[in-house]
Amino acid sequence: MWLNLYLVPIVIRVCLVVLFPFSALDKVVFWKDALAQADSSFLPERSGPPLLAGAIAVEAIAPFCIVFGWHDRIAAFALALFCVVTAILYHPFWKFTDFWKPGDSKARGHFWDFLKNFGLVGGLLLVVFAAQLAPAGVIARRPLSSTAVYTPAGTAPPATIPGWTKPDHGH
Repeated sequence: MWLNLYLVPIVIRVCLVVLFPFSALDKVVFWKDALAQADSSFLPERSGPPLLAGAIAVEAIAPFCIVFGWHDRIAAFALALFCVVTAILYHPFWKFTDFWKPGDSKARGHFWDFLKNFGLVGGLLLVVFAAQLAPAGVIARRPLSSTAVYTPAGTAPPATIPGWTKPDHGH
């Protein structure tokens, strides 16, 4: 029971957000480099320092809110929005002409970072929309079973995951 209630959700959330506090720390330690990147977009001149401070705050605070479940939905939404904005502003793979050239390619490097940002957006939006975890025992017994992700919350047939009934939260 403790595995389902505490350990599994914490491990999942830590894995989802582990890079953000380190990214915030990197921005603090290498402020000048981070500022140069912040100023490299089409945003107005001198907008770098406040944007960088905001990025550090979001990357430093939101992950802890998500891991500890304190205002986790708004924190996950803010971090998802941050990932969308940084993907578009700082990974414009479409601006480089070397995408199909062999060897090192700035375009491909930005392309993969762009896609990774949107992978994070997907995981963070799962936190926002409160995807309910299936018990670890059910997953262990039926590892190839599927979830009912495309049905409205609470409408999936109980047979979707045998042996698991939706918890009654007093509603």
